[in-house]
Amino acid sequence: WPLCAAPTHKDVPYATEHPAQRLDVYVAKSDEAKPVMIFYHGGGWRAGSKSRVPGFLRRAVEQGWLSVVAVEYRFTNVATHPAQVNDCLRAIQFIRHKAKKWNIDAERMGATGGSAGGHLSMYVALHDDIANPNAADPVAQLSSRVSCAVPFAGPTDWSLLKTIEHKHPAYRQLIGHTPGTPVDEMDAKRMTNVSPISHVSADDPPVMVVHGDSDAIVPYIHATEMVEALKAVQVETELVTLKGGGHNVAGAGHREAVERAIPFIRKHLKVK
Repeated sequence: WPLCAAPTHKDVPYATEHPAQRLDVYVAKSDEAKPVMIFYHGGGWRAGSKSRVPGFLRRAVEQGWLSVVAVEYRFTNVATHPAQVNDCLRAIQFIRHKAKKWNIDAERMGATGGSAGGHLSMYVALHDDIANPNAADPVAQLSSRVSCAVPFAGPTDWSLLKTIEHKHPAYRQLIGHTPGTPVDEMDAKRMTNVSPISHVSADDPPVMVVHGDSDAIVPYIHATEMVEALKAVQVETELVTLKGGGHNVAGAGHREAVERAIPFIRKHLKVK
């Protein structure tokens, strides 16, 4: 995508434990603070790059109504869950800390991503606030909450591994198990904790779940179960089902999905 090819701020460290803890900032040109979508890339929690920001987000920056921050996080060859989600939560706090400097409205922040990034964006949106008002670190004092999330083709519930074949080894690797480990030998607490669906509560922000109904990597039931769980506690949610769509939906390039996602983002980030 040729527009907005270069970040305004590149490879900014948001933590100091590992070199992967970096983010790129794409600041919309505006006199007033703009909302931000935080993008988490896919790649099985073990590959991929923050540089592959979806076109619809880059266009929004170019149009001047949205800033975007792309987050890199530790991969599973460095550390397993919860390292990835901890990084993603920390990044939200850090962006709040830098909001004024980057002309970002700290009250209007959303999360998105595809595949592993879909999982991470759902997880941070549904997780309780990790703010610690008594922390010595000023970043850790800030809220980790977002106003909305748009996950694309993200896994939501590791308990589904018990009933449906999940051929990709990354599900097991994320929680510290070798590929092929029988489900009944896997750490039940970690399976629960890693699942965004476990963190659903009535105070969660609106979530638009985008998924293809022919996804062989992340079965479609991950999407339908998540939407049902959110509706059960009366959280505003929408399911965008792409008929015949496979796991390529994670790339966030499907016209129908983008045409649904943009109004959803504008509504919940209060863009006029």
